[in-house]
Amino acid sequence: MSAVNDTKFQRAVFLLTGIPGLEDVHVWISIPFCLMYVISIFGNSVILFIIKTDPILHEPMYIFLSMLAITDIGLSISTMPTILSIYWLKSREISFDACFAQLFFIHSLSFIESAMLLLMAFDRFVAICNPLRYASILTPPRVAKMGLVSLLRGVGVEFPIPILLKHHRFCQANILTHSYCLHQDVMKMACSDIRVNSVYGLFVIVSTVGLDSLFIFLSYVMILRTVLSIASHAERLKALNTCVSHICAVLLFYTPMIGLSVIHRFGKNSSSFIQIVMAYVYMMVPPLMNPIVYSVKNKQIRARIIRVFSK
Repeated sequence: MSAVNDTKFQRAVFLLTGIPGLEDVHVWISIPFCLMYVISIFGNSVILFIIKTDPILHEPMYIFLSMLAITDIGLSISTMPTILSIYWLKSREISFDACFAQLFFIHSLSFIESAMLLLMAFDRFVAICNPLRYASILTPPRVAKMGLVSLLRGVGVEFPIPILLKHHRFCQANILTHSYCLHQDVMKMACSDIRVNSVYGLFVIVSTVGLDSLFIFLSYVMILRTVLSIASHAERLKALNTCVSHICAVLLFYTPMIGLSVIHRFGKNSSSFIQIVMAYVYMMVPPLMNPIVYSVKNKQIRARIIRVFSK
């Protein structure tokens, strides 16, 4: 009877994983995680407050930045409950429905963030390559529509994933690799055929992150061509300097995301520790670093933050 109950229990929940081998110091590990979450949410909230309260910053560039900040706050909130429950309460269990909901929000917000970075690249492309038409191209209604399309795309492409997962049988130990649910990780626990999930997941990655990164690259190729045609060295540096913050945000987001996807799909013999560390970097570093990068590199944001806190 006990064996039957154990089997039903295993099928009812997934078991999340912290950092294997370091269970005795999980409480201490939780301290930097808490600090990262606090700084991420506080930093992005400050960015939102500065942009909302200063009419001078109600421009496309800063509106896209505020959308990025909202997305980063959402990503932090999506992973925080399960990570802190593992390291604080030693609670590893998560129900199927809660797991599917978490991975839906994590992946949707990731695709929305990718779209935001593309829109910010387009903003820099128009500002540098066609400055005279900047105001007529990026009008407030058009900016709002671009943000709405990015939101609908992120939600729309991810919506079938939980539905597809619900049709699978999960009869293994259901021990996940990470402290939160990811589609690549969960679908490996299924005992039934996962080819549809695998193919659709690859299609989603290519059609969202793949295309976004390609268009961002093409945008910067055209930006670089325009900048190199400017006669004045000082003007060239000034134009490139407006792109530094965005380039940093792109690298912070795409590098760990692509690395984690490659490891999950092709690195079957890779160390689980590498996968775990890469997953934490992918989820926690961009929301942490984006407000810091923009606060340091953007003069307008930096000046207004100093003005607010000096009061």
